[in-house]
Amino acid sequence: MSVNGWLQFAIYSVILLATVRPVGIYLTRVLEGERTWFDPVLRPFERIIYKLCGVRADKEMSWREYTFAMLGFSAASLLLTYGLERLQGFAQGWANPQHLAAVGPDLAWNTAASFTTNTNWQFYSPESTMSYLTEMAGLATHNFWSAAAGIVVAVALIRGIKRTQSSTIGNFWVDMTRTLLYILGPACVVYGLLLVWQGVPQNLHPYTVAHTVEGSAQTIGQGPVASQEAIKMLGTNGGGFFNANSAHPYENPTPLSNFLQILSIFVIGAGLTYTLGQMTGSRGHGWAVFAAMYLLFAAGFAVCYWAEAHPHPMIHAAVQTRTATAPGGNMEGKEVRNGIAESSLFATVTTDASCGAVNGMHDSFTPLGGMIPLANIMLGEVVFGGVGSGMYGMLIYVVIAVFIAGLMVGRTPEYLGKKIESYDVKMAMLYALIFPFVILTFAAIFVLLPVGQSAMANPGPHGFSEVLYSFVSGAGNNGSAFAGLGTNWWYNIAMAFDMLIGRFLMMIPALALAGNLALKKSVPPSSGTFPVNTPLFTVLLVGVVLIIGALTFFPALSLGPILEHLLLHTGKLF
Repeated sequence: MSVNGWLQFAIYSVILLATVRPVGIYLTRVLEGERTWFDPVLRPFERIIYKLCGVRADKEMSWREYTFAMLGFSAASLLLTYGLERLQGFAQGWANPQHLAAVGPDLAWNTAASFTTNTNWQFYSPESTMSYLTEMAGLATHNFWSAAAGIVVAVALIRGIKRTQSSTIGNFWVDMTRTLLYILGPACVVYGLLLVWQGVPQNLHPYTVAHTVEGSAQTIGQGPVASQEAIKMLGTNGGGFFNANSAHPYENPTPLSNFLQILSIFVIGAGLTYTLGQMTGSRGHGWAVFAAMYLLFAAGFAVCYWAEAHPHPMIHAAVQTRTATAPGGNMEGKEVRNGIAESSLFATVTTDASCGAVNGMHDSFTPLGGMIPLANIMLGEVVFGGVGSGMYGMLIYVVIAVFIAGLMVGRTPEYLGKKIESYDVKMAMLYALIFPFVILTFAAIFVLLPVGQSAMANPGPHGFSEVLYSFVSGAGNNGSAFAGLGTNWWYNIAMAFDMLIGRFLMMIPALALAGNLALKKSVPPSSGTFPVNTPLFTVLLVGVVLIIGALTFFPALSLGPILEHLLLHTGKLF
């Protein structure tokens, strides 16, 4: 660990904090239908979209209608992407200059489910599997749609908290349209141009074949990279245009592009905490939620950085000593240009959010360093989290925390003027239980069956961690991986269902909670009301997140990274 490494973390934290208020205010204005800077240009297009699609912008939906619209849209877009993958072999010219064949049915199903759920899990090498048309019309568009879906569900839940005696929580089609037109679209145009300026390719050229000095040929991939990279990061999608993801110099060429990518992963999720405070009329509560998220983020980075800054026991310590010209520590699987601090920061950020982009290989981290990305996802990725999904996930924990506080003082729990009753707690607990149930069930099955074991590159606790990480990453809609795990038909199919369950079966109770809260009357605070805008609430919220995560997943972590760490340091793995 070095002063420079901590300085990088401090600079990142300060700039992230500076974005929270302006981003939060803008998100509120857009999603509440207020006037924005882009109205003179974009409002006519918004009206045309409503007219062409038959959307009545003034008609709001109940939580059931909102849910059916979200599920129907997601199902239709999933089938669209699946069809594009299966038919891409017919594409010619600029659409498929590499003349790539159709994607196999099981892989196409896995990929379509992956991008529909904002996971972007990739059981393939993108540059040798997906045509330009599939990348743009199937995958990049899904990056926009899935990100927008997460944002609007979060705002629908915030509306449910805000409204009183209301049977509606907004209009899904209006929320989606405004999110795409006013937030993700303009931001990605500017962001994409910044990446092009930094050296990220954006073209439709065939791949270049270069001849090396030794006389061999090397194929250099390119294509519409910058446009996909922008929404991949801002929408916390994570799927790379190249197999090496953000470790590839065409996806992440400079220190500035690396910093922009890390910042953009958190910027909307952090801004939504201010949106929460502004829409509910309690900015202090928004900052309390932000503080809880930041504390979990900072703790994760500190542990990961500490673990990676120490020499790996299986590599001679002399070659891992930090000097003026050498980074020291565990540099296996990391880009020299990024170093340990930036790699640890990137790994922590990308798994705190449901992004999954990587600039180093998590599989090569030390056992405890690799445990942090895994544990981050196990917490439900509520530490800023995916765009929207982190916010509605954290609000579920807020309801649980308020319920626990009410039990401690012996009163009916209240949250911002709403009584938290049995239905609300049931929906919150259903949300919290679906996640570990699907992960641990799939992981147990595939660890035991030959079809699961055959894809494991490593035996023992690390092989178990590879399988566990895959299903945690899928259900958490993250998409990063311990890359030692291979693929087969069974993993493709099971991972697809893992991702779909982790996305949509968890959205439904969140929207049901929104609908129920919106129906309630608002009651004035009393002496027994637990304040949700204080440091004490932040500590309670952090404790609830950690306790639920620890009680659920600690046995699995004990069999994986913790056991591997103990065996390494007792010499049993040598």
